[in-house]
Amino acid sequence: MPESRTGGRILVDALRTHGVDLVFGVPGESYLAVLDALHDSPIRFIINRHEGGAAFMADSYGKLTGRPGVCFVTRGPGATNAAIGVHTAQQDSTPMILFIGQVGNDFVEREAFQEIDYRRMFGSMVKWAAQIDRADRIPEYVAHAFQRATSGRPGPVVLALPEDMLADSAAVADARPYQPVQAAPSAAQMTRLREMLAAARHPLLLLGGSGWDAQACEDLRRFAEANALPVACAFRFQDLFDNRHPHYVGDVGIGINPQLARRVRESDLILALGPRLGEMTTGGYTLLEPPCPRQKLIHVLTGAEELGRVYQADLMINSGMPQLAAALAALPPVDAGARRASVAQARAEYEAWQQEPPVFRQTDAPLNLWQVVQTLQSALPADTILTNGAGNFATWAHRFWRYGGLRTQLAPTSGAMGYGVPAAVAAAIVSAHQGRPRMVLNFAGDGDFLMTGQELATAVQYGAPALFIVFNNGAYGTIRMHQEREFPGRVSGTGLRNPDFAALAKSYGAHGESVAATADFGPALRRALDYMQDQGLPALIELRYDTELITPGASLSAIREAALAARGN
Repeated sequence: MPESRTGGRILVDALRTHGVDLVFGVPGESYLAVLDALHDSPIRFIINRHEGGAAFMADSYGKLTGRPGVCFVTRGPGATNAAIGVHTAQQDSTPMILFIGQVGNDFVEREAFQEIDYRRMFGSMVKWAAQIDRADRIPEYVAHAFQRATSGRPGPVVLALPEDMLADSAAVADARPYQPVQAAPSAAQMTRLREMLAAARHPLLLLGGSGWDAQACEDLRRFAEANALPVACAFRFQDLFDNRHPHYVGDVGIGINPQLARRVRESDLILALGPRLGEMTTGGYTLLEPPCPRQKLIHVLTGAEELGRVYQADLMINSGMPQLAAALAALPPVDAGARRASVAQARAEYEAWQQEPPVFRQTDAPLNLWQVVQTLQSALPADTILTNGAGNFATWAHRFWRYGGLRTQLAPTSGAMGYGVPAAVAAAIVSAHQGRPRMVLNFAGDGDFLMTGQELATAVQYGAPALFIVFNNGAYGTIRMHQEREFPGRVSGTGLRNPDFAALAKSYGAHGESVAATADFGPALRRALDYMQDQGLPALIELRYDTELITPGASLSAIREAALAARGN
């Protein structure tokens, strides 16, 4: 007969059963019994300064490890604050479980203090939302949550925890560890795939989505090399293929290389392995036109429910990425000799796209952001993890940084601002916790940083030595850019008056510097890296530059003038 335990203890024991080593969250009185059980548990609880940051960290954990990131928040405001991370996990197909403290069962349906029906609130945003009303069913519900979060298309699950249920006791056995379930391609599908590949003259391999592991990426590399395939990565999945490899030809996302966009349009076969082919990756559904693209399309996804949802591909395969990649690596290569020159040309176009953009010659800017990226790339290890949130500043990473392979990029395909700072803190904590500390670099815009910048306190508290680069141009730059295109010269609601970011970093206990000239960045970077190594704490470098430098491709005034000219002004 199992021993009697409180609901809080049963829950924490269930987390241990499923291999949880780190959880993120903000404490609340609604789940005190869980906090008490964590006191004696080997599970490490990382306390955040905001539930949005905690949920972003859980998402980052899921991306880095492939296992569900776990987050605890309290009811009402705690849950609503965490919703941004849940939405990100849903759009990014990240395994994640959000546990929410709930009012007691004796108060339910009275609109008690901070009460929300989380099944309704999160119902369309998660793979499963439920409430555990009985302590003896905790092992069942938690096992189901881990199974749902990791099987098929990975994603978030929400479990509400009534306060009285956590305090109740029950004698119940623990469940077994979860076992992720993924489909695999059939022999007939692989035969058809090979036939289509052999018939193609201009194929393109497009990688994306979640569920990849190191062996899958290695198998995919062998397949691409053997069949002379150019490899592109979907929006914010650039780390699925080493960007230094001669077969890598760029990312298919916002601000795409026009030459690569042309190749996508002119391709006679797109092998889309993993990506959902959403708005950002398809150029607003123009590079591939729904429902039946001009190109032949092989679409492979972990979730069967997504196949055929937007695009009716010529061949649709429901498969996990490791299962697919192993089958691809085992395929006899097709005769691809005539394509090798095309791969080399596509690579040359990618390398040309990475050269210094002409915007610096047009604006005579004192701070050359392209040179900043080159300096960082030269100084930091190839396996550096680069994180970012959302904004025009991210273009400097997407276009010019060369990601060194799997799990070197943490960025939200959902376009969530504020993601990068907590993602960087989580990456530093997780890699150190696993005994493999890695360099972590965050690119953040000024507006982006201040949405979750308080997590610098978390970084200092837990000794997470990430490097934060803040792009400060005094504006919500992406919105300002679109504003100038649609309403040229009519600036409204996009200007920002910012704090001294270097001083802010110092107030948290981190290293902080501000740079406004190219020549000053290298020395500032050396001082920051020395501080991080000596103190084991984060460092921040603020880049101060004019809003005029809005993208690598055009200045703000050029965008405005083009818009005015189009209107005949």
